Amino acid sequence: MRIARFSIDGNVAFGAVEGEAPDSLVLDIIKGIPYTDFELSGTKVPLSKVRLLPPVLPNKVVAIGRNYAEHAAELGNEVPDVPVAFFKPTTSVIGPGDAIEYPSFSEELHHEAELAVVIGRMCREVPRDRVKDVIFGYTCANDVTARDAQKREKQWARAKGFDTSCPLGPWVETDLDPSDLTLQCTVNGAQRQLGRTSDMIRSIEDLVVHITEAMTLLPGDVILTGTPAGVGPLTVGDEVAVTIEGIGTLTNKVIKRG
Repeated sequence: MRIARFSIDGNVAFGAVEGEAPDSLVLDIIKGIPYTDFELSGTKVPLSKVRLLPPVLPNKVVAIGRNYAEHAAELGNEVPDVPVAFFKPTTSVIGPGDAIEYPSFSEELHHEAELAVVIGRMCREVPRDRVKDVIFGYTCANDVTARDAQKREKQWARAKGFDTSCPLGPWVETDLDPSDLTLQCTVNGAQRQLGRTSDMIRSIEDLVVHITEAMTLLPGDVILTGTPAGVGPLTVGDEVAVTIEGIGTLTNKVIKRG
C-alpha cells in the first residue's frame, strides 16, 4: 500500500494512494495515523486536488554515509569498517515539489539519491530476525549535500543538515522487497545516478541492528541507506528527481535562498 501525507483546505491527513495512471490517482483518507491498525474512511479525493507533504514527520533522520563502494571511491574515500552514521534534523525535511534552497555558505551543492526506510514502531536493540517487524515502509530521499562544506569541516552537521536538505516522498510504500531495486537520479531530465540497492555494503538489516544498538527509534523516524555513484552538482533552477523502482519519483527544484 502507498501511504501519502497531504494537505487540503487547510487540513492535514494521511491517505492510501489508489490507481496507477499518474493523472487519475486518488487518495482514500485514513482514519487516524497509519502506524497502528487503521481504517480507510471511504472518502476519496483526487491526488491532483491536494498538496503532497513529506510522507512522515520524523523525530530524527539517521543517515548512513559511504554505503556503496563506488560512491566512496568517487570521492576518494575508503569503505569504512563500520557504518558511518550522522543526523539530519527535522528542519531539513521537505516534501515532493518543495524547493531546495541553495545555502549561502556553499558553492558546491550535490544531489544524493537514496532509499529511505521508515520506522513503524518504537524499537531499540532490534535482533536481525525482527527487523522487518519494525519497518513501516520505504520512500525516496535526496541527501542534498554542501560538498565543499563537508570537505572543509570535520563533521557533517552543516553540510548535510541545512534547511531543505532532506527531500522525502512522494509517499511510503509498505509492501516492498527493498533488497534489489533500481535507484536513479536525474537533473533536468538527464540521468546522473543509476544503481541498485543490492549494491549496498551493509543491508537494511545490518543498519537497523547497528543503529538500534545505540538509540531508540520512534514511529516515523527515517533511515537513509546511502547513495550510489554519480553524485554531482546542482545549480539554482535545476530540477532534480529521485526515482526508485516500486515506489515512485520525488521531484524538487533548486532555488536561491532568499
